[in-house]
Amino acid sequence: MRLVTHRRCAALAVAALVLPLAAACSSGDSGNKADSGPSASGAASSSSGKAPAADLTVLAAASLTDVFKTAGDTYMKEHPGTKVKFSFAGSQALVAQVKQGAPADVLVTANTKTMGDAGSDVGAPTIIAKNRLVIVTQKGNPDHVKTLKDLADPKLSVVLAAPAVPAGNYAAQVLKKQHVTVHPKSEEADVRSVLTKVETSADAGIVYKTDAATAPDKVDSIAIPDSQNAVASYPAATLKDSKQSAAAKAFVKWLTTPEAQSILRKAGFQQP
Repeated sequence: MRLVTHRRCAALAVAALVLPLAAACSSGDSGNKADSGPSASGAASSSSGKAPAADLTVLAAASLTDVFKTAGDTYMKEHPGTKVKFSFAGSQALVAQVKQGAPADVLVTANTKTMGDAGSDVGAPTIIAKNRLVIVTQKGNPDHVKTLKDLADPKLSVVLAAPAVPAGNYAAQVLKKQHVTVHPKSEEADVRSVLTKVETSADAGIVYKTDAATAPDKVDSIAIPDSQNAVASYPAATLKDSKQSAAAKAFVKWLTTPEAQSILRKAGFQQP
């Protein structure tokens, strides 16, 4: 009986020594798991869709000049280490640059047809905004232009975008629909050039609603009824040869977010 008691006491003593060590080891393992938790979480957050730092070049339709400067500034503030540089021109000129191998990452045009002309050089496009046409005249509308039919007056100096330019193509559509024949004084390479001509010399022109909104102190804007108007769609796509593919895709995706869409709305663009 005494032998059993001594053995039991010895066993209890050994257990008393082992348990603290086991608890310490258990605590150590728990600590390692806890340390690895945030690390794993951090790894997950780094691959959770945040854009990698990059220098992006975005080829964008001239009508996006003002709004994309604002959007770009916002994007760069939200994505430290990323720089976004824009090159604005007529959509057809941008596609020509892509075809010639110009180094860029994203293309945004003012119509789907022109984006289609880029063919296999771009990825699947996403519509990010829509727009409509308006008539613009010199400030004060001295020639009393009220409708599309007034643009047929041979006494008026009317400027349009060239037919190959999306704005020019849309203008041709709406004029044809109303059976209005206009002999433009000039056909410009992009819609912003049309606006500039009306600001400085021409009597009237047709531009996007958003272009007219950038110069309210220089031109007057005459709305074109929806039944007579055309809706311009703006597709954005990554370039297949982009060396910043992940960052380019992230930027295109961001253009569809509520924040980016809010910036576009404030500039007068319509939702996709």
